[in-house]
Amino acid sequence: MPFTVSPTVLPEVLLFTPKVFGDDRGFFYESFNRRDFLQSTGLDLDFVQDNHSRSSRGVLRGLHYQIQQPQGKLVRVVQGAVFDVAVDLRRSSPRFGMWAGYTLDAESKSMAYIPPGFAHGFLVLSDQAEFLYKTTDYYAPAHERSLLWNDPTVAIVWPALDTAPVLAAKDQAAARLSEAEVFA
Repeated sequence: MPFTVSPTVLPEVLLFTPKVFGDDRGFFYESFNRRDFLQSTGLDLDFVQDNHSRSSRGVLRGLHYQIQQPQGKLVRVVQGAVFDVAVDLRRSSPRFGMWAGYTLDAESKSMAYIPPGFAHGFLVLSDQAEFLYKTTDYYAPAHERSLLWNDPTVAIVWPALDTAPVLAAKDQAAARLSEAEVFA
């Protein structure tokens, strides 16, 4: 296997540590191999869109999800570091409203898979971070929703910052879990 797989506190949210081959010229690793992903996770996914964002320290993007056309996401950081978070929004799940948080950074080249039915977001810990993610469905702005990043019911323990996080207007106006549209 070109990577090892570890579950988080939410067993459906998976962390991947790739096998990196390095020498004095640099490094090489497979960031995704569909056959190996299927063999190690049992998930045969069809990724249809790749996204790339760049953000500065203290930017918090999320917690986003699509209520229709839900997206699975395979995420990684190619510059800098982020605290990445997934929240289970499946009402039928015994872990409904629970969250998993972990650091993704360019140095470790670690990745995470967040399945459909989960909200996702990240907080930038480095001066800059470049974040890449593959999605299993297309972006559908009419179906995009945001869960409030600091909802006391969810109680995410974000890393300490010197200032308040920098949020988009839609994330400032996000719904609390008790008011959010969620999955069955």
